[in-house]
Amino acid sequence: MNTLSSHVLDTTSGKPVEGIALTLTLPNGDVLTGKTDNDGRFNQWGQKFEAGVYTLRFHSHDYLIAAHGKSFYPHIDIAFELESDGGHYHVPLLISPFGFSSYRGS
Repeated sequence: MNTLSSHVLDTTSGKPVEGIALTLTLPNGDVLTGKTDNDGRFNQWGQKFEAGVYTLRFHSHDYLIAAHGKSFYPHIDIAFELESDGGHYHVPLLISPFGFSSYRGS
């Protein structure tokens, strides 16, 4: 079984992003929700995860409008695949009003 965490950082300000809503869609179509803490992190999904393809949606629009007055991305979806007994997976998101990037973190 696997665990999952995420971290959102604003590359324009160089600071973590608090309060970004997250929606995790599981391989079976079930949906879990969460919100980043004051350090831009979230790992409180309340369960471990089996192998499969997941989609993590970051609801970025409201934050980007409030922080920068502009948002090209109303949300950012990151699809990824967890392996059987892959351990811990970390999905960080680096955002700015007109760009984003992600990678498999540790």
